[in-house]
This record gives sequence, structure tokens and C-alpha cells, in this order.
Amino acid sequence: MPNSSNMRTGGQILVDQLKIHGVDTAFCVPGESYLAALDALHDAPEIRLLTCRHEANAANMAEAHGKLTGRPGICFVTRGPGACHAVVGLHTAFQDSSPMILFVGQVGRSMMEREAFQEMDFRRFFGQVSKWSAEIQDPARVPELVSQAFHVATSGRPGPVVLSLPEDMLVEMAGVGDAKAYRAVQAHPGPDDMAELRAKLAAAKRPVLMLGGGTWTPGAVADITAFAEANSLPVSCAFRNQDRFDNYHPQYIGEIGIGSNPALIARLQETDLLIAVGPRLGEMTTQGYSLLDIPNPKQPLVHIHPDPEELGKVYRAELPINSGMVGFAAAAKAMTPVDSSAWADSVEEARQEYLSYIEIEATVGDLDMADVLRVLRERLPKDSLVANDAGNFAGWAHRYLPFSTYPSQVGPTNGAMGYGVPAALAAALIYPSRTTVCFVGDGGFLMAANELATALQYDLKPIYLVINNGMFGTIRMHQEREYPGREVATELRNPDFAAYAQSFGAFGEIVERSEDFAGALDRALAADKVAVLELRTDKEAINPRTTLTAVREAALARQKS
Repeated sequence: MPNSSNMRTGGQILVDQLKIHGVDTAFCVPGESYLAALDALHDAPEIRLLTCRHEANAANMAEAHGKLTGRPGICFVTRGPGACHAVVGLHTAFQDSSPMILFVGQVGRSMMEREAFQEMDFRRFFGQVSKWSAEIQDPARVPELVSQAFHVATSGRPGPVVLSLPEDMLVEMAGVGDAKAYRAVQAHPGPDDMAELRAKLAAAKRPVLMLGGGTWTPGAVADITAFAEANSLPVSCAFRNQDRFDNYHPQYIGEIGIGSNPALIARLQETDLLIAVGPRLGEMTTQGYSLLDIPNPKQPLVHIHPDPEELGKVYRAELPINSGMVGFAAAAKAMTPVDSSAWADSVEEARQEYLSYIEIEATVGDLDMADVLRVLRERLPKDSLVANDAGNFAGWAHRYLPFSTYPSQVGPTNGAMGYGVPAALAAALIYPSRTTVCFVGDGGFLMAANELATALQYDLKPIYLVINNGMFGTIRMHQEREYPGREVATELRNPDFAAYAQSFGAFGEIVERSEDFAGALDRALAADKVAVLELRTDKEAINPRTTLTAVREAALARQKS
């Protein structure tokens, strides 16, 4: 029954629920379709509301916020075009298992089904890129549906949720009680699961532990480290998940993703027990689904994942365990260790293979990204946060830059360009006392560079390394591999990125030679504001392992043979 003493607008009820669920930050591009919610946020100073310059960037900031904190990143956008712009952030959150809630302004209820101004059916539109998409038709149901959104976004395999907010619902009054704060629900391994895991581990001769995916916490990382240490296990990490284990640890043996160490791939092919804790075992982590046979891997597989539907989806595991990372890591730490003498020597050997692989090797050009990474490895604090955009340039960071703290890496495993700039802002917002560095290409930077204004507005201070080779490098590499000598649509004419940054009031500097990078980095670190270092690199330096010419010549040789 309505409570007349608790009458509030739908917008006020919504913001009250956000406070109850512990929201302290939200990202938006304002729109007239949710003015009542914005007005309610005016009276909620405990929620930091950051105004962004594009809805795609606002959604990416929210996704990164959810990825780094484990709590749903909150984003508000307007109907129609605003919602369409935000969909890229939803796709990243979906594939990266990041908790996120997108609130979308909607046309008034009396105007629906008429193709009113900017009207869309958001439940259908977001259905393929969200865990759940709904529309709140009655302000009295706001507490119920917002509570459901938080539970869905955080429970099992985390992901994005969309709630559509008709503008007349947001101004309608209702007397309704508030929900209680959400509690994320995660499965835990049973004693039989852990007993079988221990038996398989005790019988193994060449086990490998692989870490990745979502629902990790610093405590879970500490627990899984204790499990690995107690059993002397070699530890690898999935694509863009290197911060799940200290890379300086003597048992860390490398990342499994794009451009992985061939020696590590060989070990994974030859293992007699692969314990995959958290990763989905998707395309990047399985080398294009070639590392494991489908559906029955030749390597005995133990797969731990928070979503029961993911277990057996592609690969049939000998032991599937439905569990979140906190519960599994705690149970693994408590497990009685096995005799690891059968593989103890091989761990040191695998570690040496990793250390050899990350020895920095020169590539080409007056400014060599290998030299850049050498300086970063020496100068950056170990707890620095690293944001990545999508592109070949990230290969240098993946190969050469160790991670030691969780969380310290935020990158799109779905390969979304335009992600790095906003993600770095979210990282700098959450951890203002830590150094944040973003690797981004010239193409990806200009997809989101307008958010330099946001950085200055909110005093956020990441350092952007804009790797400028004047082209969409990854696509150019693919062109040369498949259609050698037939470049089309990948050349870019770029501005002076340093001058561009300076026009916002940011620090900006161009670096064209390796010997100049260390000084430029020092000046960027000392600038005490957002900084852009434009690194002008050679087109030939297409990735850490080869050159553009070598890719083309290899393709031409294949055509002739």
C-alpha cells in the first residue's frame, strides 16, 4: 500500500536507491529525457556526477569503473542517439564481465509506439549486449527494479544491465519504501569439487594454473597466490588479465593472448592438467580456439567460472566448478598441498623462458617502442595503473611491462578502440595517488580525445602515450598479410597531438627519438595535470616481433608458392 508520508518523484526515488546501494560515482552526458533524475542528483552531493563529452566515453568510463572496483559502474544517457552511442561500453562490459548499470532516458509513456522524438525500444535494442534490459513504467517499482539491476549486474558472471526511464515516470509521485543494499551472489566450490581437484593435481606431472576473468578482489588474488605457492604451481594469466598474479613472482610464467611466448604455448599444449581459474577461454586466450580441441581438450581441464552456462559452452572440462573467484581462491588456499616434486624443476625452467621472452629487443625507427618500454619499466612505480586501447602498439606493453598489484590493468578484451582515454580517466579518478599511464594509438586517441576537457574539468591526471604511426596499424598489418601491397583506407593524417593537448590546458610534448623519451616522461610526471606525449614511431614497427615489410614479403612468398 502506498505510503503518503514518503511521497517522492520517480527521479528522487531512483537517486535514493543509488545512495542505498553505495554508489559514489556516476558518469553522464546530460539529456532532457531524464531531467528529473539530474535534479535529484543535485541534492545528492555524496554521488560524484562527472559530465563527459560523448556517451561512448561516459559508458566506457563506467565500464572501467566497474572493472576496477567490482561494483557496478553507473552511467546516465539520453534516449535515441545517446543510447546508441553508449552501446559500445555495454558490449565491452558484456564481453569483459564488468558490472555496469546504464540508465537511459525514454519518451513519456503516453507517446510510446508512435516513433516519438528519439524513441526506441531499448529492451530489444540492448538485449544482445546486456544481462538484462527493462523499462520502469511505475515509479513505485523503482526500488524493486533498481535492486534487481544491482543483483543481476554483480551476481554470477558480472555484466551490464540497462534500465529505461520514461521521462513522465521520473516526475510522477509515489509513496513507496526503499530497498535494502544489494548483496552480490556468487557460487562456492563444494568439498567434493576441491577433493577431486586435489586428487587430479596430486596425479599430475606438468600442471599449469591459468588466471583471468572477473569477480577477483585483492583478497582473492592473495589467496590464489598462497595456493600457487603451497603447490609450487607455474602461473599464467589470460589476455589483458596479467594483474591477477604478481609478474615479479618466481612462479609467474607469462600471458596467454596475442603474441604470446611460443615456449609458453608449447607448455600449455603439453600440460597434463590445465587449471583455468576465471577465464572464459575465449578466442584470444585460446589462440583462436586452437590451443584446446573442441569440445574435448586433449589436455585434462579443470575450469572454474562464476557462470554455470559458461562451463561446457565450448570446452568440456573433466572437472567444471561453478564458483566466484573469492570463494574458490579461499577454498584453494585452505586445501592441503600436494607433493609438487614432480614439476618443481620445470617451474624454474618456465620462469626463465618468461624472463628471456621479456628481455627488451630493439625493433626499428628513431623512436623505438622497445626503448620506451625500457624507460617505463625503470621509472614507473610498481603499483602504476595501465590503461590500454585496442591496437598493435599494446603488444609492447603486454610483453615488456610487468604488473604486480591488483587491480592495475584496465583494457578491453573485446578490442574496442576509443576505450583507453576514458578508461584512464576512470582509473585516475578511483586511484588519484597512483600513477596512471595509457597506451593508445593515433586512431583510437582521436575517437575519445575530447575527454581531455573532462580530465581538466575534474583535475584527473593520467599520462597518455599516443603512439602515432599515421595509420590504423593493426588493420594495415592484416591487409599486408592477406592482400600484400594493396593498402586502402588505413592511412591517417593527424594533427599535432601535443598542440592539441595544450589547447585544452593539458601538458603536451612530441617525442621523435628514443633518447628524448625519458626526459619527456619526467616532465609529464612533474606537470601535475593530464599529459599527452605524442610518440612518433616508424610505420615499419608494426609489432614487437616483425616489420610491415616482413609481413608483406611473407605474404607475397606464400602467394608464389
